[in-house]
Parts: sequence; structure tokens; C-alpha cells
Amino acid sequence: MMTDFTMRRITPEDVAALSFMSKETFYDTFTGTCTTADMEDFLEKYYNEKTLLKDVSEKGLEFYFCEEGGKPVGYFSFKEEVPEFDEIKGKKALELKRFYVSKEYHGKGAAHEMIRFFLDRAMKDKCDVVFLGVWEFNYRAQKFYGKYGFNLTLHKHDFPIGNTPQTDVYMIKYLK
Repeated sequence: MMTDFTMRRITPEDVAALSFMSKETFYDTFTGTCTTADMEDFLEKYYNEKTLLKDVSEKGLEFYFCEEGGKPVGYFSFKEEVPEFDEIKGKKALELKRFYVSKEYHGKGAAHEMIRFFLDRAMKDKCDVVFLGVWEFNYRAQKFYGKYGFNLTLHKHDFPIGNTPQTDVYMIKYLK
């Protein structure tokens, strides 16, 4: 079932809703991959309103809600970055920083509309390449990004949840 989704830039007034959605979607995505204490600490440290207000206000970092009928069903953020990957050094690059959809909207087209918005924005901004980090064991997400031309690289970075080690792998897509 396809639905009409709209993208709306998140403002400081949206921080409470962003905090709720961030905690909910991160928990749904990563529960069972770390201890309960590590999860609770991570959610409170990174997805509290004060931290998210700082993130939303950061110059160059853009956050968007994907909405259905004015209700947020997903969110994403991106920023122009200069990655340390030799193969894309010196290129104009846009990094997809966060990308989450409420579990009740999985398979309903929200993620597709969100990634299309991101890619359209990168093209409009004349980026050479886009990239993202994704948990090494999130094969569903990797498959999704692959459908849009992202390819796995050999580049990785640590993304621990508290004291629980986790690793993200980078995926890139060349636009030019």
C-alpha cells in the first residue's frame, strides 16, 4: 500500500517529537544488540531534547521529518562532509547521517520517498558522491540502499552503544 508522504524540515520547535521518534526508532532497530543499560544510556545521552536541539541548530546539518497527514513517520538528516576515503577525497560529498522509519511504516513507501528526497537534494546541490554508515549486520538496510545504487566499501568505523562494541560499514554512490 503506497501512501502520500511529504518531507518537512525539522525546526527547534519539533525537538520533542524528534526526541520521541529518535528513541523509538533507534530502540526498535537495535534492541537485542546490546545490554538494556547500554541502550537506555545511549538513548538518553544522544536523543534527549537538549542534544537534539543542538543538532538541529548545527550549521549545515539538516533534519527532515517524513510525514503522512502531518504525522511524522520517519526522519533523516544529512550534511556536506569531506570523508577520509581516498577514492572520494576532493569530491563534493553529502553524507546521510541518520535515516529511520517507524516500524509500523516499514514497507509502506516512506523510506523510498525519504531516500529519493535525499538523492534529489544531492543532485540539486551538484554533489559528486553521497555516502552513509550502516550497521554491519543490518542487511535489510544494506539491501535497501543497494537498490538505490549505494555500494559497500571496505571502510568501517566504530559505533559502540555504550560498552557494547558495534561497527558501521560505509556505503557510497557516485552521482557523477
